[in-house]
Amino acid sequence: MYKKQKIEGGAECSVDFAFQRIGGKYKARILWHLFHGTLRYGELKRQLPDSTPKMLTQALRELEGDQLVSRRVYSEVPPRVEYSLSDTGRELMPAIELLSGWGKGQMMKLNIPVMEYSTL
Repeated sequence: MYKKQKIEGGAECSVDFAFQRIGGKYKARILWHLFHGTLRYGELKRQLPDSTPKMLTQALRELEGDQLVSRRVYSEVPPRVEYSLSDTGRELMPAIELLSGWGKGQMMKLNIPVMEYSTL
């Protein structure tokens, strides 16, 4: 297992830095869904049915803390909260698109059905 090691002068591995922000079971998937448009919490939950409310909330808070996701709260009854990619999150999307393309190619080789997205 890789251990985070600081290099002389306090430098850190850039790959480790990136994966700390998008790694885990839900973060990259959340970013991918938000790439296709702004979503409310319930819509994200439907896109990630294997997530628990606690894990989804935690991942969204971490993504917001890392300035990859923007959260907009509307003061209305019932309350409405929408999530979208921040500018920093949009900068990350070409890398996630490359990962998606690689994954799609591997899934097709293994005859695994690939989820398609409709354009919004």
